[in-house]
Amino acid sequence: MKDKIDNKMLDLLQKNGRITTSDLAVAVGLSVPATADRLKKLVENGLITDFRAVLHPRRNGYDVTAFIQVIMSSSNHYEELVKAANATSEVLECHSVTGEGSHLLKIRTHNTSSLEALLRQIQKWPGVLQTHTVIVMSTYKEKTYLSPILPE
Repeated sequence: MKDKIDNKMLDLLQKNGRITTSDLAVAVGLSVPATADRLKKLVENGLITDFRAVLHPRRNGYDVTAFIQVIMSSSNHYEELVKAANATSEVLECHSVTGEGSHLLKIRTHNTSSLEALLRQIQKWPGVLQTHTVIVMSTYKEKTYLSPILPE
């Protein structure tokens, strides 16, 4: 069960993933070993899933962001779709959704030619009947920060 100290650690780590355990300990008022132990438990309990650098898409050659709505023939192919999405590096997110389609994919690709090739690939996945694609023109906010919530 997380507490106020865990929440403060989660907040600080989201704002600066490169913070040292020593600086984190000072910020939360614990010893370095106690802070390291809490951090280990946050990872083990799945509250922290990853430590990574976040790259600027366009500066790294990914000029096209799009959302692809996938319409499936039946739910018999859900597992295959999720497996295919996980195996496709351009697919950044895969969500099961309500509404007309069954899944929504967020993708990043280099240009419209590579987007077209990706769409042809996705349309060959088992059970895919149709796709609808929305290309992002500009992005004004894109964050992964979550405000830590205390348990009730």
